[in-house]
Amino acid sequence: MVDIMDSQTRSKVMSRIRSRDTKPELLLRRSLHARGFRFRLCQRDLPGSPDIVLRKWNAVIFVHGCFWHRHSYCRYAATPKSRSEFWLSKFDANVARDRATQLTLRNEGWRVAVVWECALKVDAAGAAATLIDWLTAEPALDRIEIEGLGDSRR
Repeated sequence: MVDIMDSQTRSKVMSRIRSRDTKPELLLRRSLHARGFRFRLCQRDLPGSPDIVLRKWNAVIFVHGCFWHRHSYCRYAATPKSRSEFWLSKFDANVARDRATQLTLRNEGWRVAVVWECALKVDAAGAAATLIDWLTAEPALDRIEIEGLGDSRR
C-alpha cells in the first residue's frame, strides 16, 4: 500500500509528534499534582529519562503511547500498512529499549510504573488513583503497569 501523503507532508506531520508534554502525560501530571504529589520531569540523569520522577517514593513513571510502545492487544497500537517492515523494526527497537531501561532502573533500586495512554483516555482519575495506591502501599512493589479497560481493547 502506498502512503496517501507526499514525503514532505508526511515529514511535517511526523515532526509534530512530541516526546514530552503529551496530552496523556499532562492528564496524569495534573491529577498527581492535585493530590499533593510533587515530582520532577524527564530526568536526563536517569536511564530512559522517565516522564515523571518521584524521588520521595524512589519511583519513576513512564507514560507510554500505545502506538509507539506497542501496547499488546490495544486498538491504538495498529501497525501502518505502508513500509510495515520499517515500522515493525522501529517498534521492536522501542520495546527492547523500554525493557532494558526498566530493568536497569529496577536494578538501581527504582520502582517503575508504566501508565498506558489508553488507561488515561478511559479513566485518568482512576489510573492516577491506582498509581497513588501503588506509591503509598506497604510493602512496596517494584513495578506496576496500568492499562486501559475494555474500551481500549479489541
